[in-house]
Amino acid sequence: MCRQLATVVTVDGVIDEINLDRLTALALRFVIPEKPYILDLSHVESFATHAVSLLSAIDERCYHRDVEWALIAGEPVRRALQNCTMTFPLADSVPDAMHEFAERLEERRRLLPLLTKKTA
Repeated sequence: MCRQLATVVTVDGVIDEINLDRLTALALRFVIPEKPYILDLSHVESFATHAVSLLSAIDERCYHRDVEWALIAGEPVRRALQNCTMTFPLADSVPDAMHEFAERLEERRRLLPLLTKKTA
């Protein structure tokens, strides 16, 4: 049996006021309970400052659904985040984020028998 470790949503090109609402709605559709989420913006060419609302919406949805997530930010996104008061879970690449999620999953699996073990 093969299971996907995380949902990866990749966006490239320009993120601006013209496509922000549509992009946010599409990106939010893929936040699935119990499945880590990666938003890959590493190839975004232009990221409007107000597009940080996309990241806030993802962060909020993941929080309410108890979903771990990671942001892969290219240079335009990183520049926009410099003036942002919020912090987001950054990873250097999709493989790095997957590795982190896999390590956390393995750690939970090791702890689960200890947490469910009944004392006689």
